Amino acid sequence: MTKPKNDILQGTLTLLVLRSLEGQGPLHGYALCGHIQRVSDDTLRVEEGSLYPALHRMEQEGWVSSAWRVTEKGRRAKFYQITALGRAQLDAERESWLRLTRGVGRVLRYS
Repeated sequence: MTKPKNDILQGTLTLLVLRSLEGQGPLHGYALCGHIQRVSDDTLRVEEGSLYPALHRMEQEGWVSSAWRVTEKGRRAKFYQITALGRAQLDAERESWLRLTRGVGRVLRYS
C-alpha cells in the first residue's frame, strides 16, 4: 500500500499562498506553512523548499511584495503580502481550480 502524497502542484501552491495572504494579511514563510497546514487540518504540508522559490517567483510576477520585519518571537523575517496584481491572479487561479475540480467531479460521477 502506498502512502498518500502531499505534493502540491505549482499552480495549487500559488492559489494556496495568495488566498492565505488575502485572508491573513502579511505573513513570513514559516507562518505561511503553518497556516496552510492548520487550515487544511494537517492534510496539506508545504515544504519550505517549495514555498520560498514559489514566493520568489510570485514576487517577480508582482503578485506579492515583501518587507523585512520582526516576528512575534523577536526574529527578523521577510513578510509577504498580496498585491493588487496578486488579487487578480488569485481570481484567475480560483476559477481555474473550480473548473478543474468540476471536471474531476464529473469523471468520478459518470465513469
